[in-house]
Amino acid sequence: MSETRFLQVPEGLAGERADVALAKLLGMSRSACTDLLAGGGVLVNGKVLGKSDRIAEGSLLEVTLAPVVNRLEVVPVEVDDFRIVFEDDDIVVIDKPAGVAAHPSVGWSGPTVSGALLQLGVKVTTSGAQERAGIVQRLDVGTSGLMTVAKSELAYSRLKQMFRDREVHKVYHALVQGHPDPSSGTIDAPIGRHPKAEFKFTVSADGKPSVTHYSTIEAFPSASLLEVILETGRTHQIRVHFSQFRHPLVGDTMYGADPKLAAKLGIEHQWLHATRLSFVHPITGLQVEFNSRHPAELTRVLEKLAI
Repeated sequence: MSETRFLQVPEGLAGERADVALAKLLGMSRSACTDLLAGGGVLVNGKVLGKSDRIAEGSLLEVTLAPVVNRLEVVPVEVDDFRIVFEDDDIVVIDKPAGVAAHPSVGWSGPTVSGALLQLGVKVTTSGAQERAGIVQRLDVGTSGLMTVAKSELAYSRLKQMFRDREVHKVYHALVQGHPDPSSGTIDAPIGRHPKAEFKFTVSADGKPSVTHYSTIEAFPSASLLEVILETGRTHQIRVHFSQFRHPLVGDTMYGADPKLAAKLGIEHQWLHATRLSFVHPITGLQVEFNSRHPAELTRVLEKLAI
């Protein structure tokens, strides 16, 4: 059976092309959304939406998704700029480019970390759901940087517990609009699912405790590069907290970023990079630390801001 979803267009996507907005709302590739729109699978006010049509804030999209066979199967795929930073018998640490999901999920037809590792012949543990085997942490599709995957069952079990116990040190670099005041500090605000928008989260009184520490690395005329340390690890935590703080991540139109600034800087997703990861190795007991430089795409954005 086909699946029908109703999605309300948030303020941050107002005026966007339908294919771009739909990709962000559904977490699908733009090409998949183009095919969906071309097939008449999206209606707004009872009329078929075209891929180049502009959408208005508050519009209700009726999206009909065709059934997908084996939609959660891990398929080997070659991914450009996908890099293995470290590998032994128990874990593999990878440097993920933006545009790659952690694992297969409903509605996502693009590349995954699981598929890229399979293509490279890296065997991970079968622990966890089939499509998420070995995945102990996730990065959003639009976020680049360091991720850890378990290769042995014992490593999987111990790493999952370490993440739950907040024993893994995660450092991100985030480019936010404007200049946070104070320039360094802590955002302590619970996060829960957004009541009106699928795939979004928001600060809410009944959400889960969420703590984000930040400090300014460099201030540009219209944006600030921050170092961000997560005390907790909620879905979209950095994106939600800085949006609530009125300094959304550059390029993150889903959470209120200025689409004109994103277009000017040539970025179609949030500027967010997992730059450092450190923890006690789950098997050897040794402290390990991994680092990742900004990818070329994000570096170009900083260069444009500095002009």
